[in-house]
Amino acid sequence: MLCNVLWRTLQDRRRSLLAWGLGITALTSLMMVFYPSIRDAGHLIEEYIEAMPEELMGLFGGQSVDYSSIEGFLNTELLFFMAPLLFLIFAIGFGSSAIAGEEEQGTLDLLLSTPLPRWRAVLEKFGALIISVFVLGFVFWAILVLGILTVDADINLGRLTGAIFSVTVLGLAYGTLALAVGCARGKRAQGLAVASVFGIYGYLLNALAPMIDWLEPFRILSPFYYYISADPLINGLNLFHTIVLLGLTIVFLAIAVTVFERRDLAV
Repeated sequence: MLCNVLWRTLQDRRRSLLAWGLGITALTSLMMVFYPSIRDAGHLIEEYIEAMPEELMGLFGGQSVDYSSIEGFLNTELLFFMAPLLFLIFAIGFGSSAIAGEEEQGTLDLLLSTPLPRWRAVLEKFGALIISVFVLGFVFWAILVLGILTVDADINLGRLTGAIFSVTVLGLAYGTLALAVGCARGKRAQGLAVASVFGIYGYLLNALAPMIDWLEPFRILSPFYYYISADPLINGLNLFHTIVLLGLTIVFLAIAVTVFERRDLAV
């Protein structure tokens, strides 16, 4: 039956998705509650942060900090570090267990005991990943909009939407990588490890490259470069960068389908 695997997966993950949604709601709401106070004392915070070593500043939001605008606040406090971290943790955890988790628990044989082709199972698991990640993205966007209205700040909603879409696609790319590793190896831990290592590598490469001359040419190898380097909250969504992230996702999905079709399964 159409989308059986997709809806069953969403049913199985509904409590986890609800918990993540509540967590993102709480964190974002807390940030917005403190925004008026931080804005008023922004120059003091900026002076403190700018006194930090350049390398440390690069790790947590770049070489410039601006609390005088809502865009600068959201970039520094959420979009440069916290939001990507949360979306990657969720998506990698989801992707790594989508197929490999079923295999480890011994339920993959039930999944494949029907006439359902293997490629279809992978695509429906991927569909559940897409829906879940974008549900979190919508929750994040909605709470930010409500918070911005509450503190009476002025922001371009189109650019805000583009920034949230970008971080959602970044999470989707890494989640699909974890799915592909899980399909190839059948081990949830390996999917978690590989995708997490590439996530850390990507973040550090993008953060440190502007400060280390010999790293700069390699910055384009980081998915984080295509997420944040064009600053979508200030400049709007960069179409080319978004296409690159979506292209990575498609490549990882193609790998997942191919290796799962060919692998001997221990079920």
